[in-house]
Amino acid sequence: MTYVLGGLAVVLIAAVVIGGIVWNNSRSNGEADTDVLATSATFTVGSATAPHTIDMFEDFQCPACRNLEQSSGAAVTDAVNSGQLQVRYHMLTFLNKQSGSGTYSSRAAGAMKCVADGESQDVQLAFHSKLFQVQPAEGGQDHDNAALAGFAADVGASEATQQCISDGTQVRAAEDSAEQSQAELANATGGRVGTPSVLQDGKQVATTSGPQWVADILGSNNS
Repeated sequence: MTYVLGGLAVVLIAAVVIGGIVWNNSRSNGEADTDVLATSATFTVGSATAPHTIDMFEDFQCPACRNLEQSSGAAVTDAVNSGQLQVRYHMLTFLNKQSGSGTYSSRAAGAMKCVADGESQDVQLAFHSKLFQVQPAEGGQDHDNAALAGFAADVGASEATQQCISDGTQVRAAEDSAEQSQAELANATGGRVGTPSVLQDGKQVATTSGPQWVADILGSNNS
């Protein structure tokens, strides 16, 4: 009996979730304010004169974001390094509650901001990738600030940057940026905020094709 009731509960919950998805999909999507996105990014890589610009929304606690980095990170980096793409990375923090400390998303985003402020583009991209490689399991023990600083050292960050991370200097600034970025993502998606998400010209881009979505952007006429 308990098993059956549990099964019924799952069905009911699924119906509610599906209803929410249908309701959300019926809302018209708008566009994000690209001027706000330009200033709310946690870090930006690539030339300002690159023919294509995208906004990537991630959370360092998000498993799907790790998967996107694994499948498409190299293609994005190649496009950035070849001058074809500028990427504004927006590290969101709404998955704090999924971390053991309750603050990991914010602290990791703050660490990324320290690296962005003090290091080269290559180190920024390497640290971004590193944090997904060492992503803690949801609900399990996560990395403290000292460990985050150590990961920065692993990719060549300076002692000053490591100290910035250890002290949590940029955590509050990262949270403020995340709040602004999340609001713009909501504008672009009709309120369906999730990570990972990619916008081009303020409109959402599908990223379910492996790295092909990067090639599609580079082949488009949008900038």
